[in-house]
Amino acid sequence: MAIPSETEYGPIRTPLNVDKLRAYIEDKVKGFKIDSEVFQFSFGQSNPTYLLSGNNGKRYVVRTRPPGPLISKTAHAIDREYRILDALGKDGSVPVPKVYHLCKDESVIGRQWYLMEYLKGRKFEDVRMPEIKTKEEREALWMSIIQTLAALHALDPQKIGLGDYGSTAAFYPRQIRSLSKVSQAQSQVVNSKTGKPVGPIPRIDFLLEWYGRNLPGTEADKGYDAGTSGRSLEARVIHGDFKVDNMIFHPTEPRVIGVLDWELSTLGHPYSDLANLLQPFYIPSESGGQGYLTGLRCGHPTLRPPHPPPSTLLSSWCSHMGLDFITAMGGDESTAKVGAMGNVDIDTQEKAMRGKRRWEGCVSFAFFRLAVITQGIAARVAQGNASSAKAAQHAKIFPLVGSLAVQHIELFADGPGTAASSRAKL
Repeated sequence: MAIPSETEYGPIRTPLNVDKLRAYIEDKVKGFKIDSEVFQFSFGQSNPTYLLSGNNGKRYVVRTRPPGPLISKTAHAIDREYRILDALGKDGSVPVPKVYHLCKDESVIGRQWYLMEYLKGRKFEDVRMPEIKTKEEREALWMSIIQTLAALHALDPQKIGLGDYGSTAAFYPRQIRSLSKVSQAQSQVVNSKTGKPVGPIPRIDFLLEWYGRNLPGTEADKGYDAGTSGRSLEARVIHGDFKVDNMIFHPTEPRVIGVLDWELSTLGHPYSDLANLLQPFYIPSESGGQGYLTGLRCGHPTLRPPHPPPSTLLSSWCSHMGLDFITAMGGDESTAKVGAMGNVDIDTQEKAMRGKRRWEGCVSFAFFRLAVITQGIAARVAQGNASSAKAAQHAKIFPLVGSLAVQHIELFADGPGTAASSRAKL
């Protein structure tokens, strides 16, 4: 785990028996000697993460499950994180920290944990990367990000020992079913102070019906060839929360040297990772999300933003995956213009339209997923289980994020002309 500044870690907040941890590591992990001074990383993580130093001058990271009983049996699966990091490290296609040891014996420190390498590099908390001074370096960083993601998605889970890492059934239908149930339950939670329910995500019935007809893996989508040469995009290894602030970059070179935080990794559809990574590009930059969402979508066609457009990044991903950009995602704006002039055959035009609808639908679904997450925060606030000011602020935005899901379908998946009245005002 790499942090660019000493201010990113500090005193231990989540209790840790340092003496027992040190004794175990020095006894079980060959060649390791650990100093007594241990810090905890300060950025928000559901799995407490600690910084250790060795007498050889090197630093290491211990990542643990939270203390106490777990509400969910599948949450905070430290052993799964270790498993995927170990598999990816041995394969070598995707840069990840080296893992040294997994301890399942909870008698050591009271919970499971694993030991891994500390990566020294840069970490960008802001997707706009304001620290980067030149457009050329920022573009190179983004191209490294997309190439790293493509390297992950190109892997064959069976060949790296992850064939049973998750369900191999169609990803999006499973997500639609599970998130719709979660959202329904959350919407009915009553605020203990106001007596009012949290309420539903705006136009959720429209969204679920549209997703059920258009997303990859749904009934209407069966038989569609996205140009994958016979190998389905389903059941690929996906990160689950792939975004800029979950990566470590080389101290001076524009390249990714480590992907972090694999807690949500599983087998699924790669469009999920892509939509999560590129989500800021589909949020209007002029809105800013009132400080909650960072938008990179420029509303002025004559202005050139200081980062690659999503079409460039998607085209690069397709190229690395061996996919046809037009068939898989509908191409870019120039594709549509050429098609409108009659310079593309009807079959290709139909594939482009279908590919575009599938991809833009996945972008919309990423907004829907975020709406469900923030609706969950609203439900916890209503129950009195999340009292921080930050939680209260985030609880207010789920209707706005839900509106972005609707807007994206109307503006980009089904075409412009119907979204003016439903444009989300962030």
